[in-house]
Parts: sequence; structure tokens; C-alpha cells
Amino acid sequence: MSNAPAGAATSRVREQARAARQAARKLALLSNDIRNSVLRAVAKRTEENAAQILQANAEDCRVAEEHEHTGKMSAAAFARLCVSKKTIEEMVLRLEEVARLEDPIGKRLSTTELDTGLILYKDSCPLGVVAVVFESRPDVVPQVSALAFKSGNAVLLKGGTEAARTNEVLVKLWRETLREFPAVPEAAVTLLQSRADVMELLQLKREVDLIVPRGGREFVEYISENSKVPMLGHGEGICHVYVDRAADCSKAEEIAMDAKTQYPAACNSVETLLVHTDVAAEFLPHVAARLKNAGVELRGCERTRAILRQTDIKPATETDWSTEYSDLILAIRVVDSLDAALDHIQEYGSNHTESIVTEDARAAQRFLDEVDAAGVYHNVSTRFADGYRYGLGSEVGISNSKLHARGPMGMEGLTTYKYKLVGNGQIVGTYARGERTLRHRKLEN
Repeated sequence: MSNAPAGAATSRVREQARAARQAARKLALLSNDIRNSVLRAVAKRTEENAAQILQANAEDCRVAEEHEHTGKMSAAAFARLCVSKKTIEEMVLRLEEVARLEDPIGKRLSTTELDTGLILYKDSCPLGVVAVVFESRPDVVPQVSALAFKSGNAVLLKGGTEAARTNEVLVKLWRETLREFPAVPEAAVTLLQSRADVMELLQLKREVDLIVPRGGREFVEYISENSKVPMLGHGEGICHVYVDRAADCSKAEEIAMDAKTQYPAACNSVETLLVHTDVAAEFLPHVAARLKNAGVELRGCERTRAILRQTDIKPATETDWSTEYSDLILAIRVVDSLDAALDHIQEYGSNHTESIVTEDARAAQRFLDEVDAAGVYHNVSTRFADGYRYGLGSEVGISNSKLHARGPMGMEGLTTYKYKLVGNGQIVGTYARGERTLRHRKLEN
């Protein structure tokens, strides 16, 4: 936390936010070609400075490793902090992918003729200034900055202290690149420094249009309770895979393994495996053995433990059903029916991502229709819940909310729209007196 006086912190953050607001006005007017050129230049600079990024991250990880050993940092948070050569390659690929996406600004969404010579247009436009407060993951910096920049928004970034060195290098590379483009304001991407900055940021409802917190449930709830700025929460991911009575058990094994072990620290990894009683005796011993070999700690209901009686498996508690482990831990529950699985997901799910494994088309359709979540899948791993895999280039976060944006939030979630009414001296009085009538005729865009 900064030792600067509260007034100094307040002045600095407000000035940074106002500079971002001024930058956003210019970004909205940049051509798509310039925005794409900047993104490709950032990608190149990121690739060329991989050693600098890795060095900074190694320093962050050395400090964080001590915190992990003492229990001050979870293994999942430490895993999200670490950057590798592959991570940097993915940063570069995602920057290039966002540059290839269609321009989201200025799209004509609808055209309505209200009367002769009175035309109402609905066009997409940027939100303005977006603030993202996140923990652990440095790769949030290029992902969010790319999406914000491409969609004409300025971005304020506040990462956790555990990734401070890595975040500073990544933002420095952005700002160095922006200085090479005279028409592009450097304040388009700004890194906030202290925890005190966040408290001030939450009060800047005139300067900031949207704040996106990315972290655990307590972190998101804290931001929600203290923010005067509209918030879109990147909530917890309590995801389920339900193995139906008509499941292909071989297929189910692969899906369960991928959903839990491919990257357990991700919010879209599975936390609870639900298994229909008709296939439990056949399915559970095989998948449990593979999971245990992969280092997964299993926690099961009484029926699960009875089937896996020779397996080292802990009894699942009520808390396990509502816990996002973000680690190599999996809760398993045997259920009597699809309805029981749906009830369990309704009770304990976080509206993130849910998957059914079944060859029964009716059961699959019921699951797809009845489960209330941002992502509902059939015969695929929950790990597909990702902006890059959805073709969004990247993601600002994954929203569990139903308002404005839901699921992986790409550029569309960073745009809004405005109505543009073009006429020739028309006044409402003419229509109020009945002298003319509005026709509201939709036209081709």
C-alpha cells in the first residue's frame, strides 16, 4: 500500500482517470487501421521483450513462493501468477487475433424512418473508460488492453501486488508502443499502483464508465459493495460435469479429466462431478484411478465412497458442493436422475459453465434448456468457456451476470450504442397536434 497522503492519492488517481477520459474521446475517432497497427506493434514489442517479461515475473514469483509456503497465497493463485515462454507466445497470438477481428465501433445496428426526412439510426460506440481490478494473472494486461483499445476504450488497470513487476513491464511495453503513434494518446492504457488507488477509483463515477473485478468471491463482493461505478463481476466458477445414465463412459472420462486437470486454476475448471447411479459403478472406478494418478484429491458423497471403497477418498461435506477449489480437488456426487442433477446445479452452481455427457438427445436438450448458466454444454469440457476459444480474440473476464454481458466478455461487452436522429426542422408539437403521424418504418442498414 502507498505511503502517500490520502489527498495525494486521490488527486493522482482522479487525474489519471481524467486523462483516460480525454484519451477515450480520441480513441473513439481513430480508424480501425490505426488501432490494428498499434495492436500488431504491441504484439511485436511483447515478443521482442520476452526476456524482460520473464525476468520481472521470476522476481515476482520468488517473493510469491515464500507466501505460498506460509499459506498467505494459494497454489492456484501462484499458478496464475507464473509466466512462461508459452504464456508470452499466447499473449502475442491473442494480440494479433484481436487485430484481425471486425471493427466493433460505428456498426449500424438499425435504421428507422420515423417520418419522411426524419431518420433514427442506432450505432455501436465505445463505453469510454473501463477499469479492471485483478489478482495474480499478468496476462490480463495484454488481453484486456487489446480488447479495450480495439473497441475504442481507455483502460485503467490495477493488478495485485504479487504481480507488480510483471504488470509494470507489460504496461511499459504498451506505452512505449503508443508513443510511436502521434495520433494515439498514451493515457489509453494506465496502470494504477496501490490499494489506496482502488478505493479512490471506486468513487469516480463521472470519470469511469465500468469497473470489472477479477478475483475470488470475497474480492468481487467487496468491489460490488463499495463501488459507485457500474460493475460487471467476473464471479466464481463452480462448474459441474454431469455424467448421465446414457453417457458414453469413455467420452465422459476424457471430458472429466480435461475439465479438472488441463488447467485446474482456471475459473472454468470443473469442481463437482455428478454421476447417474445407473453408470456410477462402471464409470467411477476408472475415472477415479485416472484422476488420482493425475494428483487430484477426491471428495465424495457416501454412495461415491461406497463404490470407491478401496480408493483414498475423503467424505464430501456440504461446503464442498459450494466451493471453487481452483486446484486439483474434485467433489463427486452420485444422483438418481437428471432432475436430481439439475436440482443440484440450481442449488450450488454459480451460473458460470455446466456440461452434460450423454448420448440421449432428449436429456441433452433438457439440460441445455433448463440449466441457468452463462455456458451450457453437451459432450464437451467446461474448459471451452474462454473468450479466445469462442473466437472473441480474448476476454475481459467471464460474467455470471445476465445484464449487459454474459459469459466470456469480449469487445461486444465493451461497447454500447447511441441513437442518432437526423431531420430537417421537425418538432414534436406537429405530431402532438395530430398534424402528422410517426410511421416507424424499419429500413435496411
